Order: sequence, then C-alpha cells, then structure tokens
Amino acid sequence: MFIKLDFESSEPIYQQLVFRIMEGIAMKELKPGDDLPSVRSLASDIGINLHTVNKAYHQLKQEGFIQIHRQKGVVINPDGVPKADEQYKERLKKNLHPLITESICRDLGEEEFIKLCQTIYETYQGGRT
Repeated sequence: MFIKLDFESSEPIYQQLVFRIMEGIAMKELKPGDDLPSVRSLASDIGINLHTVNKAYHQLKQEGFIQIHRQKGVVINPDGVPKADEQYKERLKKNLHPLITESICRDLGEEEFIKLCQTIYETYQGGRT
C-alpha cells in the first residue's frame, strides 16, 4: 500500500496517516492479518518523525483497526474492524454536526449534501467484495 501524505495540509500528519490506513482497509487494499511496516520503518519510508507514526498506530490500535505484537509486529486486526456500536454512532453524529452546519451556512441543500455522501460512500464500496 502506497501512503501519500500532504505536508502542506492543515490536517495533522498523524491524522492523515490514520485515515490513509483506514482508507486502505475500506478499499480492501489492506485485509485482516496483513502486516504493516514497523513504526521506525514507516517513519523512515515516509520521511516523518517516528513519534508521529507511533501516535497514528496507537489511535488505530485503540479503535480496533490494528494489533501490535512484540514478535509479530503491526498487523491489520485479524478479526476485522469492530462493527459500529452505539458509542461509534454517537461519535459519528458528533463529527457530522459541524459538516452539516457549515453546509447549511454555505447554502448547500440537503439533497446535494446527501448526494456527496453517497458518491464518497460508493467509492469505498467499490473496493468491497
């Protein structure tokens, strides 16, 4: 998997890295049990601080996307990503609020907002079998 980061973005590098790995899982480029590079190796390959990679991996581990083993290294969760529960749905609602609010302020209609969401969702569904 090729990880492309935007060093000019206002989004923190570790968040971009988290998203790129989650995107790889959603697109089926990364499958349960697949190995990821070590913290040191990925940091060196991308040219970023190893603490940045460590922070991204820690977040992915907390959210159940990856497992970190001393002997095996970093792997995509062999059991798959945990399914959406009520806690996840509440976090999703919290994250959607500012996007919907800004869309309304910018006079983006509900239908257009939903269509944008559907288009993005379908992009990722294309990677599913």
